[in-house]
Amino acid sequence: MQHLNQESDIIISLRNISKRWDKKTVLEDINFDVRRGDFIAITGPNGGGKTTLLRILLRLLKPTEGTVTYLAGGTPVKHLPIGYLPQKNMIDSRFPINVEEVIASGLIGEKLPTEEVKARVAEVTELMGLTAHASSSIGNLSGGQLQRALLGRAIISRPEVLVLDEPLSYVDKKFEHYIYDLVAELSKTTTLLLVSHEMSTIAGMANRHLIIDHSLHECHSPHHQVHYDCEE
Repeated sequence: MQHLNQESDIIISLRNISKRWDKKTVLEDINFDVRRGDFIAITGPNGGGKTTLLRILLRLLKPTEGTVTYLAGGTPVKHLPIGYLPQKNMIDSRFPINVEEVIASGLIGEKLPTEEVKARVAEVTELMGLTAHASSSIGNLSGGQLQRALLGRAIISRPEVLVLDEPLSYVDKKFEHYIYDLVAELSKTTTLLLVSHEMSTIAGMANRHLIIDHSLHECHSPHHQVHYDCEE
């Protein structure tokens, strides 16, 4: 998706973000803007603060210092339509809920007719390759199947912004390539922020590349195959 790089294109603005747990600094002085149409690839070492930054951006976690502002046409707003795929290890697989219910939970708060909800759930369940498991409890799923159900939940509301934290975790190679294709298609209409260690393919699709290692560094080389360093 193309954007004009104007102030009115900014939809999320992070200013002077820091996060500390007790005396440990997880994030320090983070500043960046997300613009409508961005595809931002995020990487960095384990423990560097990537997931913490995403949770602050989503307003699921308050920063120790700094502000997160959502904007529409340059004007601050309270909410943005955001879809979120958390890391699988943040989900309790013992929770008594099945695949269809997980995917449908992405529509909570959306005032849609019952038939529209059913149609979307069926469509996304099929898109995720989970139709045969639609009634299965999440406790009976493989790691990859649960990951696909959670991805379905993230995209079913057709959000303006999609935040994906390690979407390839636990997914087999066949479905990994399917997710690449799906992400490429979503990027045409959706602003994307994606954390991944499998950065070579993702970097080729993204228009911005951030390294988070307690602080933020944005790479400006279009050809780098970034792990934790940029080829400037």
